[in-house]
Amino acid sequence: MDSIVDDYKKAAQKTIMSYKRYLTTVKTGRAHTAIFENINVESYGQSMPIKQLATISTPDASTVIIQPWDVSIIKNIEKSIMKANIGFTPQNDGKSIKINIPPMTEEDRKHIIKLLKQEGEKYKVALRNARKKSNKTIKDMEKEKIISEDESKKLEKEIQKSLDEDYKRIDELTKSKEKEINTI
Repeated sequence: MDSIVDDYKKAAQKTIMSYKRYLTTVKTGRAHTAIFENINVESYGQSMPIKQLATISTPDASTVIIQPWDVSIIKNIEKSIMKANIGFTPQNDGKSIKINIPPMTEEDRKHIIKLLKQEGEKYKVALRNARKKSNKTIKDMEKEKIISEDESKKLEKEIQKSLDEDYKRIDELTKSKEKEINTI
């Protein structure tokens, strides 16, 4: 019985970790390497993330420098950043790519926060789906007389309690990112 709750908690933890990874890619008006790390680049006959092809650094709050280990692929990296359509224009000096992060307008901030909240809701749906799956397993076990009705209700309450805590965690992460976006 505990494995059902543990399975829910593992699924919820994966969802929250995934949301945290997503949050690292959200534009905040400051330079972040995570925005560029997973952009795929065509190189050596295959598609690879930039982080496997170059060093990405932030020398200051408004600049990202991408230094490919093999300068022959610098044009491919530049094209991939442009194709990713994330609102940045790379500057190629032949050895590295410099990206200036422009300050965000109030309109940009509002739009990004709106998207952030929508994405947070998607992750909450994933949590609800994990709860639904766990509750179905509990109901099936109750039908098969593996567990009693009281045990079933107890497990469902425990999963609901975990879901409520996970919702709070998603909301906290969203509010924290929203505060970071609104900080000028």
